[in-house]
Order: sequence, then C-alpha cells, then structure tokens
Amino acid sequence: MTTAHDLTIVSLDVPSDYPVERGDLSLALAGAELIDLLEAGTVTLDGPVLRPASPGASGDRLLDEAAYLAGQEPAESVTDWLWRRGDGLAARYLAAAGADDGGRKHLGRSARRGADRPAPADPAARRRATDRWADGDPVLVGLAAAVGVRHESADQPEDPEDDRIATVLAAVNDAVVELAATRQRRSIEEAAFDNIWRGL
Repeated sequence: MTTAHDLTIVSLDVPSDYPVERGDLSLALAGAELIDLLEAGTVTLDGPVLRPASPGASGDRLLDEAAYLAGQEPAESVTDWLWRRGDGLAARYLAAAGADDGGRKHLGRSARRGADRPAPADPAARRRATDRWADGDPVLVGLAAAVGVRHESADQPEDPEDDRIATVLAAVNDAVVELAATRQRRSIEEAAFDNIWRGL
C-alpha cells in the first residue's frame, strides 16, 4: 500500500472536529503520491519543478498512473502537479479502499458522529495505516493535518528532514488554503446573488 492509501484510511477512521472536504483530500492525496514517487526515485525536484528520474512500476495502479503523468513533458511545478493530479482523486482512492461515500462532498461529520464515515474494506490495509498513524509518521501526520485531521500527540506536525518532502507538504498546505479561500469567495458571491433575488 502507498501513502495515499494510508491517508485515505486515516481520513475515514480518525475523528475530526470538522468534515474532511473532498477537494482538500484530493490535493493531499496528490501530494502523498508525489512523496512516494520522490522517495522511490521515480521523480526528482529541480527547485520547484518535477523531473522524471528513474521510471519503474510500483505495483499499485494509481501510483503507477501518477508516475506516468509526472514523467510527461512539459515539466511542471509541484503546485501545478497537485491541482492537475488532484482533480477528482479522492473519489478514486475511496473507491479503491472499498469505501464508497455515495458522492458526498464531505467524508465525515465530526468526532461525535464518526459512524457517518464509510469504513475501508481491507483489514490489512487499515491495520498498516493505523500503525503508521499511531507511530506519528511525520509524512502521514503532515498530510492529514492539511485536511484537518489532527494527530492526538502532535499539536504541530514534525517537519520532515528531507527538504523535498517538506516542499511537497508546504505546497499541499498552500493549495488547501487557496481552495478554502475559493470556496469562501464562491459562498459569499452566491449569498449576495440570493440576496439580490430576494430583494426583487
């Protein structure tokens, strides 16, 4: 299993104060894939730009697809990769985990209503992700924090020693913040539009 699969399971299993937004999770999953590709040596970073390094099959369909896309020209930045690869990615990982959420925008409601979350089907995959989470793996904890899932023992996720990983985590956080700002702007615009119609 991959970091993205582990993150999917954590997003389903670990209660959070606020619902996990599918768009946020999609961006974080794209970051998780990129981190695995960097650690495997499949891609490398030239400053903020992705470069293909040593293509190879991982045995995971979604990660191999990500590797193929990352190796295409023209080269792109980490941020551009997150937006391009992240489009609709949460739904694909939820399906792969056997946790169909029925197309809901949010994956769960709150810590008090954790039963609303669909459960992953594979016990071995769930155990691996749970063990990694319990160990406080900085990559998994950092990615989960970006989507609002906090590790009980980490008020501030530990910074990874690898600068490449830190670059990806920072880009994921920035992208999630940007997406939240976009959602807020749209909400304000829709509310203003509704007020105009009600005033007619």
